[in-house]
Amino acid sequence: MREHAVVVAGAGPTGLMLAGELALAGVDVAIVERRPDQKLAGTRAGGLSARTLEVLDQRGIVDRFLAEGQIAQVTGFAVTRLDISDFPTRHNYGLALRQKHIERILAGWVGELAVPIYRNLEVTGFAQDDTGVTIELSDGSQLRAGYLVGCDGGRSLVRKAAGIAFEGWDPTTSNVLAEVEMEEEPPLGIHRTALGIYAFGREEYEIHDGKIVFAKEGPIGVMVPEKNAGATTEPTLGDLKEALIAAFGTDYGLHRVNWISRFTDMSRQATAYRKGRVLLAGDAAHVHSPVGGQGLNTGVQDAVNLGWKLAQVVKGTSPEALLDTYHAERHPVAARVLRTTMAQVALQRTDDRTEVLRDIVTELLGMEEPRKRIAAEMSGLGIHYDLGDGHPLLGRRMPDLDLVTSDGPVRVFTLLQDARPVFLNLGAPGSIGLPRWSDRIRLVDAGYAGAWELPALGAVSAPAALLIRPDGYVAWVGDGTEDGLQEAVNSWFGPSG
Repeated sequence: MREHAVVVAGAGPTGLMLAGELALAGVDVAIVERRPDQKLAGTRAGGLSARTLEVLDQRGIVDRFLAEGQIAQVTGFAVTRLDISDFPTRHNYGLALRQKHIERILAGWVGELAVPIYRNLEVTGFAQDDTGVTIELSDGSQLRAGYLVGCDGGRSLVRKAAGIAFEGWDPTTSNVLAEVEMEEEPPLGIHRTALGIYAFGREEYEIHDGKIVFAKEGPIGVMVPEKNAGATTEPTLGDLKEALIAAFGTDYGLHRVNWISRFTDMSRQATAYRKGRVLLAGDAAHVHSPVGGQGLNTGVQDAVNLGWKLAQVVKGTSPEALLDTYHAERHPVAARVLRTTMAQVALQRTDDRTEVLRDIVTELLGMEEPRKRIAAEMSGLGIHYDLGDGHPLLGRRMPDLDLVTSDGPVRVFTLLQDARPVFLNLGAPGSIGLPRWSDRIRLVDAGYAGAWELPALGAVSAPAALLIRPDGYVAWVGDGTEDGLQEAVNSWFGPSG
């Protein structure tokens, strides 16, 4: 039986990111994936948020995505665009890039880290005991692992087999997505009608001055609403024709479907992200409408929160209880995402009362404070883990400052590229030291003379020292003393020696 420290079920964006994080930490991780390669049929997620770009920057791979995507102010709430160009981050924008490209780039990175992927296979069951998990695969073989992480989507077999409830709300809306061939070109773009929201587009496009300009040729991508949110049969070419004629009086000569699928606004979340040696991340832990574009981004950030914690537990430097902080931190984030997506779905209804409500919400989001607060949330830059009272930086993302060190200038995110924690001393060199943890924590004496500013919160007082977790969140803030430092180090990175 083949053995690994961790087995990840699913090579989507969440599974790939988690495998990369574990490999960076020196953990023996493998992925089980049902697809023969990384090709992806159909349209899934369409972009990366500002915080996800920061996370990729923390690992030194963001340029790979920026080279292929298109920078745009894609943050928004329902139909209201939210400009984040004044936010204090190097990535004060979203990146338009289809999921198939995101996955391909992540798979390339994971390949460089020599992570094995068992392809054409699925996890069909497992049994966990005190020392690990025995995993059954679809070809009748088995794997043995210390931990199993289900990154296997909304219908997650891992979640179901673990007996973890998936609670929430049934769908109220349903949409058919398809790539089709048409004789006539339909009006490209988004169309709000009395029957719902319809959209036409092409695979290739460019963004100019915030507007999408589609290619002149190629198949047409179509999105049409369905009358019945609970349809159980697969949508057909006939269903598409009928929906288009009802809305536009023509089907534009629709004669071929290359692929077809549907999505709904079903909103569900796993009641627990961990059961013993089995954990969940990404869509296996939470599903919701794609409006707002937070699904893929939330999953990738789940992976970055879990990866370093799981690595420390596997290596024995931290007790298993550290894994409980994964649920404690990430479950509330996704619960909030479910609420914001449900609100956005409600605002997309086409009746007169919703139109009025949408006008008022748009008016509110045009004001400075509401715009900053909601934009920080939608972009992932406003995430705040509850690590207790203290400095505003505590539990929030560490800004990517330009530091001055004895070895020359360095960016904070560059210090995080090997996914190790960083202790940043901004006072007199050597004034605070962590010699007992120097094998685990990177110690950096540095200077920074600029302003400290956080998205939505604004200016904050300059700290004397910071303890930064591998996921880029601040675990301790010093005011010139070492109060609470040893407790924070013990808690997050294990007791010394």
